[in-house]
Amino acid sequence: MKVLLINGSPNEKGCTYTALSEVAAVLNENGVETEIASIGKQPIRGCIGCGGCTGKRRCVFGDDIVNSMIEKMEQADGLIIGSPVYFASPNGNLMSMLDRFFYAGGCFAHKPAAAVASARRAGTTVTLDDLNKYFGIRQMPVVSSTYWNMVHGSKPEDVKKDEEGLQTMRNLGKNMAWLLKCIAAGKENGVEPPTSENTNRTNFIR
Repeated sequence: MKVLLINGSPNEKGCTYTALSEVAAVLNENGVETEIASIGKQPIRGCIGCGGCTGKRRCVFGDDIVNSMIEKMEQADGLIIGSPVYFASPNGNLMSMLDRFFYAGGCFAHKPAAAVASARRAGTTVTLDDLNKYFGIRQMPVVSSTYWNMVHGSKPEDVKKDEEGLQTMRNLGKNMAWLLKCIAAGKENGVEPPTSENTNRTNFIR
């Protein structure tokens, strides 16, 4: 079992990384392999709605990290996305990546997922809400914890003093590991994921 943790901060070893590392440590303790993948500092173009990714499981633009992230996700059993709060919402570069990642990738259904937000003070709940919407539309069970998945601080040293935030991260790791093991046990006993109906797209004036 493996969980991909996406660090949506341009700061590779900052506050968001510190929170994700706490989750990863608990996953590792529970026998789950982890990879923390950073989106880095390079520009990531937004989705242009061209439809070129349909049936290909890859974005038509191959000059940034999106397709490599899809490849990582194809090998993962679970997903955790972490983002810093920028103006009361997730990092824009991360959102550009996620739009294309979730449009093009066909590897998400029934894989547990969770969002993590990092902020100095406020904007965390809006950030979590934005990120969780990606999971809902891709049939991903959302993993919870004992509080909203957030940490606070201006630098990693501050986050390490956020005792409740780090506790929340550890409990998130425990819950993710437990759910992954439940899914694996179900498959071993013949319980397969449901097959979805073909998408029937309508609009509000029809």
